[in-house]
Amino acid sequence: MEQTDIKSLTLTELWEEFQGRGEKAFRADQVYQWMHEKLAEDISRMSNLPKAFREWLEKEYEYVTLEIVEIQRSKLDGTCKYLFRLPDGHVIESVLMRYRHGNSVCISSQAGCRMGCRFCASAIGGLKRNLRPSEMLEQIYRIQQDCGERVSNVVVMGTGEPLDNYDNLVRFIRLLSHEKGLNISQRSITVSTCGIVPGIRALAEEELSVTLALSLHAVTQEKRRELMPIANRYELKEVLDACGYYFQKTGRRLTFEYSLVQGVNDSREDAKALAALAGPLHAHVNLIPVNPVTERDFVQPGEKIIDNFKKNLEKCGINATLRREMGRDIDGACGQLRRKYLKGGE
Repeated sequence: MEQTDIKSLTLTELWEEFQGRGEKAFRADQVYQWMHEKLAEDISRMSNLPKAFREWLEKEYEYVTLEIVEIQRSKLDGTCKYLFRLPDGHVIESVLMRYRHGNSVCISSQAGCRMGCRFCASAIGGLKRNLRPSEMLEQIYRIQQDCGERVSNVVVMGTGEPLDNYDNLVRFIRLLSHEKGLNISQRSITVSTCGIVPGIRALAEEELSVTLALSLHAVTQEKRRELMPIANRYELKEVLDACGYYFQKTGRRLTFEYSLVQGVNDSREDAKALAALAGPLHAHVNLIPVNPVTERDFVQPGEKIIDNFKKNLEKCGINATLRREMGRDIDGACGQLRRKYLKGGE
């Protein structure tokens, strides 16, 4: 019989599970605290639970914990990249980034990705499977345990398309922000999407207050098709309309992620067109000089071109930031560490 993934259950679901066994509700509170606040690595460490009860838990439930395969620590800025092994042997990666305002963790939502964006190492090799809520949480839990510091911000922007794993994503957000867990504010959680229109509209209805980041990367439907296969399914106007709906329903400011690729989307005309798209939605633009990827032939524009692009946006009244490159000395681009590991054989 397949075991239930206990770390993916809500507190209410735990109450119901234990009540059905005749246990008191406080046992659910204790187990939930051990999982999501004390970050216990296994059930045997739940020391205030009776031995017989712990043995029952081990028999009835799957207790997901990720194994750290490798950690790369940047000597430049303290960024740490983690390679984790999932219970079934697949590997994923996550990144700890240290900022003045606190520690931010970028997590993966899938093992691999089927979106096929041409400048991204994550999509090479395709999708293996979706991650469960417990596996998404565990990336944060093991990183916080390893570094000994609190994580205050989470971005679901690593390997995978979060809205392609919709139900698990929403459950993960609710567990992560629960007051009896890590209690990370939903306003400190960012979900990135390449533009899955039904998912954006559904997320707007969830009564969450997370930030939505659209991986835009091009200002016309034609150019977006060249970079992102998802554009063959959804027109740019459809995507922007869905973003407008999200902003209207949640009041949460949108972010446009824009990877600058030399000679592809870095012209003055591109900047003006991007400003015209971002302005009506009051969107913040996050400029990302594309990271070199061995299997791709895209390169970064020069510093002057990047600076001029940002200035052209600002002249149009658009709030834009240049993402500071972090972990460049440790396979910093999304998917690179996992890709290198898989090429070397498991």
